[in-house]
Amino acid sequence: MPRIAYFGPSGTFTEMALAKLESSEAFEGPVERVAAPSQGAALDLIRAGDVDGAVVPIESSVEGSISATLDSLALGPRLQIVAETELEVTFTILARSGTRLADVRTLAAYPVAGAQVRLWVSRNLPNAQVYTSASNAAAAEDVVAGNADAAVSTALAGERLGLKALASGVADHEQAITRFVLVTRPRVAPHATGADRTSIVLELPNEPGSLMRAFAEFATRGIDLTRIESRPTRTGLGTYRFYLDCVGHIDDSAVAEALKALHRTARIRFLGSWAATSATGTPPPSDEAAAEWLTQLRKGVADL
Repeated sequence: MPRIAYFGPSGTFTEMALAKLESSEAFEGPVERVAAPSQGAALDLIRAGDVDGAVVPIESSVEGSISATLDSLALGPRLQIVAETELEVTFTILARSGTRLADVRTLAAYPVAGAQVRLWVSRNLPNAQVYTSASNAAAAEDVVAGNADAAVSTALAGERLGLKALASGVADHEQAITRFVLVTRPRVAPHATGADRTSIVLELPNEPGSLMRAFAEFATRGIDLTRIESRPTRTGLGTYRFYLDCVGHIDDSAVAEALKALHRTARIRFLGSWAATSATGTPPPSDEAAAEWLTQLRKGVADL
């Protein structure tokens, strides 16, 4: 039975994402779930050989990319994304039995969750002081421990801890989606499906035009970039690494050519190619006709 880590403790949206991947048969059978205290800790369990994979959040439609996940993927021995899933995220305000919404003076929340319910809290709990918790499920545990009157958490955490829901379906934005990825040690990428995502990390030489030249490797090949983000390397001011997602698969010739070209001039880390849950953008063009034309030229065929 494979051991799969997830950003815990039990009751987080990440555990729900792991369950969704299980039900979609991303694994060959049942898995042993291993809770980890952070995204980085979950990924480090793979590097240490303690688990076979990990599920971590990577992007929110409301708050953008999850920086802790991106940084952990960029540093240390290389890991690889092999699958993804998406969850529509709404929150539950949990409290101990007997607590009313009007009684709440302290509210525990994971920072990403707190940012997604900021307007709701200002309208419904204007006098509540918000305290930071390590995760959505940890916020519920803080309520059980008496460290907060209520928590921004999940219905699953409330059920497991015996807490009362003061409000459900809480979110400042409709259809808030969070994308989660399954990460393993490096391996052969899953087969191309025609609706795939490829992700890389780039560290470019600090010289004029280096970023423009990197983008040109995709543009000239008709490859659609769907995410471009910079994060500081933390080695000094003005030094950044770039995270790029594109439509396509490493087995697509256009994508493969772009990766080879980038490797000649930049430090590149391949994070994986896998089937996208929500196919967005334009797939890269096929070069079958051009490849056949070149083959015929090499054979000495005239009048092509």
